[in-house]
Amino acid sequence: MINLPKGTRDYSSLEISKRNYLIQTIRTQFELFGFDPIETPSIENISTLVGKYGEEGDTLMFKLLHSGNFFKKKFLDFLKKIKNDQKMVNNMEKCFIEHMSNKALRYDLTVPFVRYVVMHKNEIVFPFKRYQIQPVWRADKPQKGRLREFYQCDADMISFSWSLWEEIELIQLCDEIFTKLNFPIIIYINHIDILRGLVEIAGIKNNLWKYFTTSLDKWNKIGRDLVKKEMLSKGITSLSFDKVAFFFDMKENFYHKEKHLTIALQNSEIGKKGLRDLSFIYRKINNISLQNTKLEWNISLARGMNYYTGTILEIVPFYNKSFISIGGGGRYDKLAHSFGLNNIYGVGISLGLDRIYLAMEQKNLFQTVSNYPSKVLFINFGNEEVLYAYTIIKFLRKKGISTQLYPNADKIGKQFRYANDNNIPFVISIGKNEINKNKIRMKDLQKRTEKEYDNINNVVNQLTKKL
Repeated sequence: MINLPKGTRDYSSLEISKRNYLIQTIRTQFELFGFDPIETPSIENISTLVGKYGEEGDTLMFKLLHSGNFFKKKFLDFLKKIKNDQKMVNNMEKCFIEHMSNKALRYDLTVPFVRYVVMHKNEIVFPFKRYQIQPVWRADKPQKGRLREFYQCDADMISFSWSLWEEIELIQLCDEIFTKLNFPIIIYINHIDILRGLVEIAGIKNNLWKYFTTSLDKWNKIGRDLVKKEMLSKGITSLSFDKVAFFFDMKENFYHKEKHLTIALQNSEIGKKGLRDLSFIYRKINNISLQNTKLEWNISLARGMNYYTGTILEIVPFYNKSFISIGGGGRYDKLAHSFGLNNIYGVGISLGLDRIYLAMEQKNLFQTVSNYPSKVLFINFGNEEVLYAYTIIKFLRKKGISTQLYPNADKIGKQFRYANDNNIPFVISIGKNEINKNKIRMKDLQKRTEKEYDNINNVVNQLTKKL
């Protein structure tokens, strides 16, 4: 039985047309905002990726075993080493991976981008604005909207100076993209320093930060009571939880939340810093205005704690807040430090192409995307007629009109059925009669009309008018 690996899928011609429409829309806006394209390899050294995403990321990474004779040699060497080493036996899985693998499939586009910047820092003009549209791989549990191979569309800015206008630009960029797609969104925003300030005033120990944020990020999914239960099981006291839970339940607008947080964080320097940042972004965005986007402060948003250092962003469809996120991002001012480059600041957004596709399919937003593999089919009447028609075929292709020639001189009805079945809207017939009269006969299959033309330019005008 033939099957695909779990978490992967095939794409039909129509699906590719829709995906290309998304990619082109996103790429156009990336470039209008001044982002330049780069690409990085599908395979990275494990040392580049491991430790950047936390324990979960390290677990979900597709690690590649050494291949060919090299694998055999390494495997035999590994067996010899563990034979008399009890420590290696006790840590068999870890030792095996370290010994048998030194590369992995790209887990995301951000870490490879930072690696690229560090390696090419002497060639890059800073601030550096880049975009990437490439696949990534994660050994996640496959389910709807969660594949093991999927495309990300990233736009990032990296610089030796720090500016919150970069966040504002990214929010404006998302607004432009989803306005072009006629797809209203909500961008949830939060700040790591505000969360650290809340942890500080709640008296939660630093070693519990990871457990606090991991549980907190589930607030809108599983609710207050289950989050509290999970936090208590990790060692966070009920008193500490109750000191800050009020803020995560607030449903009021930004200014109401800001008023409460200003009072609560008055003795937390780090908390006040995060609040100042968000206030700057929110007020400037309000002055500039957004078209198809609602910016909403979600105080329980706690994503990407392993490398985000400031603002955090999450994007969801406006029509369905409970839908899996279709994008996210944030500020990562210390990520380059792990590669040995200090005092450099980074911020970016990542859009999930496959999730955007799924969300737009649900709302039937691809109505304007057609699946025309070709605009015209030329009927094959035989070698002599085809040779005559080929001048016209080449002319149409040079004009950018996708044109097919039916390969065999089969029955005319069969050739027309082929055009119908493949959504080819026009059929051109040049048989002996047309050659003798110096005419071009074209049929519009949608309108079921047929017309003869004296001039190829008139045919081009008719076809381009329909494009």
